[in-house]
Amino acid sequence: MSELFDGFHFNPNAPHFENVKWQLALEISKVGIWDYSATNNQVFFSKPSKAIIGFEDDADFGKNPNDWNDRVHPEDRDKYFQDFKDHLNGLNPIYENKHRVQHKNGSYRWILDRGQIIEKDTSGEATRIIGTHVDITEYAENEQKVQQTLDLVVRQNNKLQNFAHIVTHNLKQHAGNFESLLGFYKDAESINDKEEVIDYLNTLSDSLTKTINSLKEIVSVQYNKNTEISKLYLAKELNSIIQSLNFVITKNNATINNNIDPKYYIYYNHSYFESIFQNLLSNAIKYKHPNRDPIINVNLEQANNELIITVEDNGIGIDLEKYGNSIFELYKTFHNNPEAEGVGLYLVKSQIEAFNGHIDIDSKVNKGTTFIITIPNKKIQQ
Repeated sequence: MSELFDGFHFNPNAPHFENVKWQLALEISKVGIWDYSATNNQVFFSKPSKAIIGFEDDADFGKNPNDWNDRVHPEDRDKYFQDFKDHLNGLNPIYENKHRVQHKNGSYRWILDRGQIIEKDTSGEATRIIGTHVDITEYAENEQKVQQTLDLVVRQNNKLQNFAHIVTHNLKQHAGNFESLLGFYKDAESINDKEEVIDYLNTLSDSLTKTINSLKEIVSVQYNKNTEISKLYLAKELNSIIQSLNFVITKNNATINNNIDPKYYIYYNHSYFESIFQNLLSNAIKYKHPNRDPIINVNLEQANNELIITVEDNGIGIDLEKYGNSIFELYKTFHNNPEAEGVGLYLVKSQIEAFNGHIDIDSKVNKGTTFIITIPNKKIQQ
């Protein structure tokens, strides 16, 4: 309020309540009273007001016009002043604001602050405002606990939805690969060709087993407070993912360059890591440019406690001006590919954000796409 009236000034002669009984009742209820005189630019705080923040026995508190204002939490000050100003300007019939004030012991108390103009001059300007302070710290903390519980429910629900999408997306992808390979086996004319398809089927079977085990792990994660993490050597894990995509890579004459130094490892959820890079690499091949073979480069940089992993391809690219705001939304597709489901990038983003990371995209039509993954992790090692 000092910003509105050039500061509160302690007013030892401010009028006290004429009815001692009402004053006593207010003190017993621990409702604080403040009385502001715009004419004298002075304020009076009752003893219960000062008691809320531990200054009931401090005769000097309030002599400084900013004793209360300076203790308002920095994050609450703008609204604190604005709500009071809005009441003075007639925008709100009653001044009401919730803010935190620093207690004498250093903690913060939540205050419900209410007031109203009770006197005006002949020109209609407010000359006196009286208000109350109520300590609502316990209520505010309980409200915060409820909100935290709701946030937890939302996060758990998102995890369950995430799992459902993983099951649908990943298993459908494996089923499609099996169907294609069985078709190639049926059409194969030589024993060598059939044996080659069998080799691919064995690789795909191993990959499916790993995927199922990963999905089982995700199910168990849903019942744990924290998402399970393990030590992952990045280059090794990426090579395993590339191996599982061997059939698709060969079929499309693609090249994937794993440029990550083998010495790097992080602590991360294995299922999420596998799903992230399987989706990104599969998409890079799926959306290849019709006039050139796919080339994908995976690189890593380490900055402080962050990993920055880039997956760069030379595919058809994405029009970011048109689709940039919906790249990672569920069931959003950007090409006419009949296999596109709009799930993969949604999963990627969700799984990265589960570990407080983020993903960005840089893409140009007919040039290619680069995904930039930033993963904060204090346990990153080399």
